[in-house]
Amino acid sequence: MVLPSKKDLKISLEVFAIFQWALSAFVIVITVIAVNLYLVVFTPYWPVTVLMLTWLAFDWKTPERGGRRFNCVRKWCLWKQYCDYFPLKLLKTHDLSPSLNYIVACHPHGLLSHSWFGHFATEMSGFSKTFPGITPYVLTLGAFFWVPFLREYIMSTGACSVSQSSMDFLLTRRGTGNMLIVVVGGLAECKYSLPGSTTLFLKGRTGFVRMALQHGVALIPAYSFGETELYNQYTFTPGGFINRFQKWFQSMVHIYPCAFYGRGFTENSLGFLPYAQPVTTIVGKPLPLPKIENPSKKTVAKYHAIYVDALRQLFDQHKTKFGFSEAQELVVT
Repeated sequence: MVLPSKKDLKISLEVFAIFQWALSAFVIVITVIAVNLYLVVFTPYWPVTVLMLTWLAFDWKTPERGGRRFNCVRKWCLWKQYCDYFPLKLLKTHDLSPSLNYIVACHPHGLLSHSWFGHFATEMSGFSKTFPGITPYVLTLGAFFWVPFLREYIMSTGACSVSQSSMDFLLTRRGTGNMLIVVVGGLAECKYSLPGSTTLFLKGRTGFVRMALQHGVALIPAYSFGETELYNQYTFTPGGFINRFQKWFQSMVHIYPCAFYGRGFTENSLGFLPYAQPVTTIVGKPLPLPKIENPSKKTVAKYHAIYVDALRQLFDQHKTKFGFSEAQELVVT
């Protein structure tokens, strides 16, 4: 019998780490729904479901009150395999002071935001060593916190709701040294997640600038080179039936349904695992903003333009190191 080599074993662990991350949310949701339906319909143990829903109602605001992180989860060795799969690399351009708070605006979203999860929801890419004294809070859709058990799993990594009340709480009630991670493009940016793409959904996204102004905290641009290389995507004929359905669906729920694919469990097969491509995230220079409690639209637009210029400078400064030509520009739509 031929035993697998250490290299083969490590690759298998890395693939498992990626697979379980992508699948875990789906499995938890289906399991919670199925088990509770079974308890209510087929057994006399419906009070268990009632207790679960009661706890959910009692604990509803926790994702907007700093969450409930567990550093032991953030340090799981599983996440080391996750980060090594690509691999992920986190680089800073400036030191950050623990006596201040920050909002980090991340680009691009990609299809599943692998780099942002690996860097800021785990400790395995070296966040605490790179930014000593800083506590990261990954802000994500509130819908992820509606399902029991799934919400606990997500909050354990330090994730919180991206709502305004959540950001207000973190910037006023948690002291200093807090870094709020906002992937600005959101799910609407998924349609631009194509290999070689540098298009960002950013023009109409001004909420993060308004929040930074209201609290007088610095904005930090961050760009992840390689995030859009992790999947391929089918592009349907503009104006065709499927393309019209995609646009209609996006207009209804603000999510663009993408037909994407990556690799399978073996290197040359098709599947939904990301390609093992290196992803390097550059965290830029803090952009100080004045504190304006009720900024006007004109003021927000002014500082949004300043932020976009800073993001372009960050991209232009590093693009040739990651395969882009000197002529390649960052497209903001």
